[in-house]
Amino acid sequence: MSQSLDIKDLELNALLEITQAINNNLAEDDLYRIYKFTLLADLKVQRLALYVKDESWQCKVHFGTSKEWCQPTLPESLGNITDVDVVTDLPEEFSEFESAIPVTHKKRLLAVILVGQIAARSDSTFLRALTNIIIVAIENKKLARKQLQQEAYRRELEIAKKVQNFLFPKHLPHTHRLKIEAVYLPHQDVGGDYYDYLAIDNDRFLVCVADVSGKGVPAALLMSNFQASLRTLVRKTYDAREIVEELNRTTTDSGNGENFITFFLGIYSFIDKSFEYVNCGHNPLYLVTNQGIQELNNGTTILGMFDPLPFLETTRIENLDHFFFFGYTDGLTETFNEKDEQYGEERVIEFLEKGIPEDLNLFHQEIFKSLDNFRGDTRYRDDITMLSCLVNN
Repeated sequence: MSQSLDIKDLELNALLEITQAINNNLAEDDLYRIYKFTLLADLKVQRLALYVKDESWQCKVHFGTSKEWCQPTLPESLGNITDVDVVTDLPEEFSEFESAIPVTHKKRLLAVILVGQIAARSDSTFLRALTNIIIVAIENKKLARKQLQQEAYRRELEIAKKVQNFLFPKHLPHTHRLKIEAVYLPHQDVGGDYYDYLAIDNDRFLVCVADVSGKGVPAALLMSNFQASLRTLVRKTYDAREIVEELNRTTTDSGNGENFITFFLGIYSFIDKSFEYVNCGHNPLYLVTNQGIQELNNGTTILGMFDPLPFLETTRIENLDHFFFFGYTDGLTETFNEKDEQYGEERVIEFLEKGIPEDLNLFHQEIFKSLDNFRGDTRYRDDITMLSCLVNN
């Protein structure tokens, strides 16, 4: 009876130490360390390896063995224990142990204890209970940490969405001589596409389309910095070469050489009837006149990779009094169908071959209808932006 009371005292001491550690909100590594010392000092466990199920089975605690147990993975036979009984028929590579004790919570296997000799069944029951307490506490800590991370991400996302709402122009012109329509479909809540229209003065305007590498919040924040730089530059100059060179320096600095931006810039002059453009590594955009379709490819490489740019060419198209400009990001042409085929530029050109559209909004709707029919049940993989500009000068 005296020996039995001593064992109960040891078990109570072990429970007390573990619960105090949990109440003190110690880190996971500290909890495992106290668990190990408690088993060694109070329960006199000689050999043990504790495998815990995270994304995969990992050995969190081991002692008293001749082998390092951090590397060997848990065999499938032990990782699928469902019975509460102790398993004594262990695989040969675990011959240092005599039994495997499952630790479950709400019928879910959380851990497996590989242990040396256990004096009595009551010892394995208490060991399972003690382990269950500490594993569930750690699971709760992980859940709380995940909830905090999700809340932080939600707040970050809200800020990024508000920032991105300021990226796009609130009003686009819709007059006899100039009509502009744009549509933006983000792949996630926020994305890395950007389009803009800026009236430089009464006789000039600028249109642009851009796509930053990456997705989500970082891409949106980088693009917001890019937009702010562009609008500041346009107040100082309307020289396309100067604007692109400065934007490249800004992108190189803010992107730290890890994020890049494809960019198209076009400036039209109502007086000169000219359209000057630079394509910075963007997919080909199109200019449609009564004479046909012209691809707008000339320019330089993507922004943010080289400073200074290795080459830079501006192109001026003259004698433009009636034309249609169509810009987009590669999310349009790189939409896939169920056969893993891309929508492609050829289908876009088929729409442009019909001539200059009169209704830009209807033109976008027809492309999206074609896109949806093409992709079927396949989800979009990227942001999609379309910008259409119709000039009657």
